[in-house]
Amino acid sequence: MTDLIPAWVDGTLMPVEKLRVHREGLRHKAVSVFVNVGGETLIQKRAAEKYHTPGLWANACCTHPHWEETPDDCARRRLRQELGLSPAAPFTHRGQVTYRADVGQGLTEHETVEIYIVDLPHPVTPRPDPAEVAETRWIVWDALEREIADRPESFTPWLRIYLAEHRAIVAP
Repeated sequence: MTDLIPAWVDGTLMPVEKLRVHREGLRHKAVSVFVNVGGETLIQKRAAEKYHTPGLWANACCTHPHWEETPDDCARRRLRQELGLSPAAPFTHRGQVTYRADVGQGLTEHETVEIYIVDLPHPVTPRPDPAEVAETRWIVWDALEREIADRPESFTPWLRIYLAEHRAIVAP
């Protein structure tokens, strides 16, 4: 894994190899996209091959920008790469969230995340990259919260954090 992502090392933002960032728990830049239609949101089950949190449910798209890539460009790029979606609807920046979470196997996500919402006029059928996404589904927000409460181990730490601590930013 040779991806360089923006991370803070000793207070300085610099390009750092992604696996090092997670092994050392360095704070780094990230992007999360929520795709909504009416009262539903699109969630994805992470592919079994992912190096952390495989097989867990997450929001539509979560990723790290490349060094010198804007968050907006990153959000659009990864939604297209992961789910085959290039919506004409605007990507609305909803704010920034910082969190820290153990993601297993000695890895830590310590992210400063730019949150984007895409409100679609009607449901779309994603065409996921199987190396990234095992499956997708649309779910009503209240049902998602109930599922997380009933089976938290089935969901990524960041999705649980977003809904527990930042629902006003991520949900309609």
